[in-house]
Amino acid sequence: MQNAREFTKDLLNACFEKSSYSNILLDNAFVKSDLTEQDKRFAANLFYGVIERRITLEAVINKYSKRPVEKLSSDVLQILRMAVYQILYMDSVPDRAAVYESVKLAKTKKNPALGGYVNGVLRAFLRDGKKIPEFDDRISNLSVKYSSPKWLIDKWISEYGEDLALEMLETSVGRPPVTARLNVLKKPFEEIIEDINKNGIKVKTREEVNNCVEFFDVGDISNLGTYNDGLFHIQDISSQLCCEILDPKPNETVLDVCSAPGGKAFTIAEIMNNKGKVIACDLHKQRVRLIENGAKRLGINIIEARLNDAAVYTDKIGLADRVLCDVPCSGLGVIRRKPEIKYKNPNDFDSLKSVQRRILEVSSKYLKKGGVLVYSTCTLSKSENDDIIDWFLENNTDFEKGSINGFSGIKNGKYKLTVTPKIFNSDGFFIAKLIKKGKK
Repeated sequence: MQNAREFTKDLLNACFEKSSYSNILLDNAFVKSDLTEQDKRFAANLFYGVIERRITLEAVINKYSKRPVEKLSSDVLQILRMAVYQILYMDSVPDRAAVYESVKLAKTKKNPALGGYVNGVLRAFLRDGKKIPEFDDRISNLSVKYSSPKWLIDKWISEYGEDLALEMLETSVGRPPVTARLNVLKKPFEEIIEDINKNGIKVKTREEVNNCVEFFDVGDISNLGTYNDGLFHIQDISSQLCCEILDPKPNETVLDVCSAPGGKAFTIAEIMNNKGKVIACDLHKQRVRLIENGAKRLGINIIEARLNDAAVYTDKIGLADRVLCDVPCSGLGVIRRKPEIKYKNPNDFDSLKSVQRRILEVSSKYLKKGGVLVYSTCTLSKSENDDIIDWFLENNTDFEKGSINGFSGIKNGKYKLTVTPKIFNSDGFFIAKLIKKGKK
């Protein structure tokens, strides 16, 4: 039976070697593990923390190790990363326990000297007062402080200015809140909260959008009876805001072109009071099934989940009153949830812009005259956000700018909106509202 630290070490190896999404990898591993709930919570915090703080941790290791990070075996590197993370960021773990458990884990390997090596590195770090290394240039220091790659720091400073870039760096680390949209189709808002509280879960109402709560100290959501009864679905505030800006009405037809796993389609249907039609599309069959299963759990019957390529026009879709175009993106607004994203090669994102343009162009063809189109991403990248919308408006004169009004913390009258995490303690998000000229 593995303990939580050995489990985490093996999972980190898999994450870094296979470039897998952390959340999917962890969820699948937990299903197969025999860890207790307490150990799962510890492992999850350690796993995400090491990925998130990788640059900082490696700067420490490089300073106190005689061997550079790139020369260490994957097992030893993960053990040191985990140890330094526990020492720096996990107050619940005494320093001596972090060192002892790490040395013990290293000794399980064939080379008995590894325990001494790990002990030496960690003791040197502790003797030096647990100091994070400093460098001569400011960008390097920001990189180590916020565990952010230099290319991302340069990008955000050049695109958003230094003050906003620093705010975005500060909010790029730490665990994001768990928020949910309560399903008032089934029960009144307050009654759902009472039911959740009966499960021993504390929630707080979030006023920024309708029917939204934040969960505290919650474990596996899928184990809650209120979840299985379809009384809520997990969704970040920024995604809920996106749906409210779309402003769907009962008895309309709404098209969600890149829908899976379906969260926005669910919120749209709930706003419509389960009256009308929501066509929720995705490119992959298994993801279409996720939409179908989620709608069934929530008791929503106006969602039609369809297999469809958003980048290819088909007249089988027909025309819609409103279209949500939530395109694939680099994900730089959700790095608190998927910290591995920031370690990708930025060149990997270059091809996204042509895909985003194509999907937006195709999506616009499904909209009725006088209809509303919302383009959104979960990234903080002007080349994928503002530049795409500017290009679209320049090349599609039958569309005009919409107006975003009535939301606390947001200036009225804007047609495009960059939601940085600090505004609502949410994911970073971009939303643009466009109107197709003419009368319905």
